Amino acid sequence: MLGRMMEMPLLISSVLRHAERWHPWVEVVSRTVEGTTVRSSWGEVARRSRRLANALRSLGVQPGDRVATLAWNTHRHLELYFAVSGMGAVLHTINPRLPLDQLRFILQDAGDVVLCFDATFAPLITPAAAAPTPLRHLVALTEAGALPAGAPDGTLAYEALLAAEPEAFEWPELDERTASSLCYTSGTAGHPKGVLYSHRSSVLHSWALALPDSLSLSTRDVTLPVVPMFHVNAWGIPYAAAMVGSKLVLPGPRLDGASVADLIGAERVTNLLGVPTVWMALLQHLEQAGTRLTTVDRVVIGGAAAPPSMIAKFQHDHGATVLHAWGMTETSPLGTVSRLLPVHDALPEAEQLRVQARQGRPIFGVDLRIVDDAGTALPHDGATAGHLHVRGPWVASGYFNREASDTHHDGWFETGDIGSIDALGYLTLTDRSKDVIKSGGEWISTIELENAAMGCAGVRQAAAIGVPHPKWLERPLLVVVRAEGSGVSADDVRRHLESRVVKWWLPDAIEFVEQLPIGPTGKVLKRVLRERFAGYVLPG
Repeated sequence: MLGRMMEMPLLISSVLRHAERWHPWVEVVSRTVEGTTVRSSWGEVARRSRRLANALRSLGVQPGDRVATLAWNTHRHLELYFAVSGMGAVLHTINPRLPLDQLRFILQDAGDVVLCFDATFAPLITPAAAAPTPLRHLVALTEAGALPAGAPDGTLAYEALLAAEPEAFEWPELDERTASSLCYTSGTAGHPKGVLYSHRSSVLHSWALALPDSLSLSTRDVTLPVVPMFHVNAWGIPYAAAMVGSKLVLPGPRLDGASVADLIGAERVTNLLGVPTVWMALLQHLEQAGTRLTTVDRVVIGGAAAPPSMIAKFQHDHGATVLHAWGMTETSPLGTVSRLLPVHDALPEAEQLRVQARQGRPIFGVDLRIVDDAGTALPHDGATAGHLHVRGPWVASGYFNREASDTHHDGWFETGDIGSIDALGYLTLTDRSKDVIKSGGEWISTIELENAAMGCAGVRQAAAIGVPHPKWLERPLLVVVRAEGSGVSADDVRRHLESRVVKWWLPDAIEFVEQLPIGPTGKVLKRVLRERFAGYVLPG
């Protein structure tokens, strides 16, 4: 027997329709590439998105066509999010920080027919689009008559396109499984791979973001996604903010600590989302300026492991709760969130911080397991580590333009991470499988070692890699970036680590560098470090 409920597809256009009908007055504030601040609303976003859908249709965009963006977090990029997917086409956000050869590959692999870009990225357009593609139109996200210098001939101005179109547009009633957006992995191991999201997966993911024990997004929030809209759809925040009626603050291209702090204060932001490298810059600015955050309720940290020292600083100095989250492009991205449970309330603060530094518990819709090399499920005892697998309605079942995937087996996606799960369901990642240090047949967690090192006074960043050892096969080399003005020594770091990690995890050597190689998604490129220190001879 089937239930007698209405059949209404879960569509991104339905999220926008809800926002326009029930909270059209809620603000959407955007800093533009030109330096101005545009004050809009969810009602205005909906109206302009319909104009944009008409404009794209006038350019010949058909259902299923890919429309690419090279753009910052602005109101125009937000309108593209809703218009492209809503009309049945596929929004393809491109990370401009990728190498040029990967940009070319992505444009070709996706088969984009329109490319919309911010003026900042005009120099990339001609070389990136040089290879043969179905690309028919270039659109600069600018005012009419304000095309950026270097824009190719025939480039159209975004605002001129919208001005020529009517506001009326009927969003089509799509199958909810229709592709809505396309994001590519960072390509750290070979060519980037495309992950093709559906309307259904994106709407379900947005609901999950708003759950109280997830990111608890609500209409009372003023949300600032510092995570770029070209990183996994800004973690789904544009959709979720429209769904719940959160005021949305978009920072544009200025992501330095001073600019972000100014925006937080000016708009009274309550909810921040971004990667650790962004928060390092913000915390450093606040410390140097002698100011504190007064409106921020919580800070979501994802994209890379959050060191306990960073969590403690936000909570002690700024009164903001830190939510450490884990996910990846293939999981839309949210998979787990680290929130304290009632059983943790009586714990000492240091123990609570250790819980918060874990990747967290799976939200409803996500299932996790850890397995050994043979694929046998391992116990959730918090000590046994294995290969992390994940599945769920917003987890990729395969890659775009690839018939088969060697990362999917028995209905599970193999993440490439090594971790453990404890009896309360908290996931702790110890490494990427390709980065783990295997010393004498035992694993050393580079994440735990790095987090401990970054708690040392005078250390700004740290990364651990394995280097050859004649007896133990591999031993850890710790590569450290000093904080500005710091004279911290290798002995200082080693003494700090001695009471925080087991003795056999202590690095055999510590090297200081001016900066670590950072990839296009804000993560340390361990591959580059291993190449730089190839042939490194450990002392003694």
